[in-house]
Amino acid sequence: MTNFTKFDEEQLISLMQQDSLGAFEEIYQRYWKALYAEAYKRLKDKDASEEIVQELFTAFWHKRHSLNIHQTIGGYLYKSVGYRVIDHFRKELTRQTHQESFKLNYTEADHSTEQAIMLKDLQLNISHVVNQLPDKCRSVYELSRISHKTNKEIASELGISEKTVENHLTKALNKLRLSLNNYLLLLIFLLIK
Repeated sequence: MTNFTKFDEEQLISLMQQDSLGAFEEIYQRYWKALYAEAYKRLKDKDASEEIVQELFTAFWHKRHSLNIHQTIGGYLYKSVGYRVIDHFRKELTRQTHQESFKLNYTEADHSTEQAIMLKDLQLNISHVVNQLPDKCRSVYELSRISHKTNKEIASELGISEKTVENHLTKALNKLRLSLNNYLLLLIFLLIK
């Protein structure tokens, strides 16, 4: 077994480009903690920092054949973490902007009477579709969605397997989705206008 700790960076890159997982793992071991610390210093979020570093190393491995590093591996990886942190902030800002925009549109519009009528109509449509389901399927749906029971509890109560419960739920939800698809699109359109 090769001891990769003795290799310098150029050798590790060369070996990695020849598909040496050991060389990749050595690079990973050398830099993971420092890269995580760098990401965490900027983000103050453990999960996001871990995700960024993991995605970086995944991309690093996938690009191993086309890597063209003109500096140290550490320099390359630190720069990459920096770019990924910036991308993370950019995505977060975009997400927050969309969220704020949605909140603003939703709170500015007063469609309370219209929404109440549509909600009642939606409830009636759901009830109609549920009532058309086969008895066992309807029972499973009602126990799950109205009584808020787990699949295990439903299976025990009805004397069927959990897989059968899942199948009945899938069937019921698919029927609801198909029956209410056009209605929901109209509802969404009216809510965001």
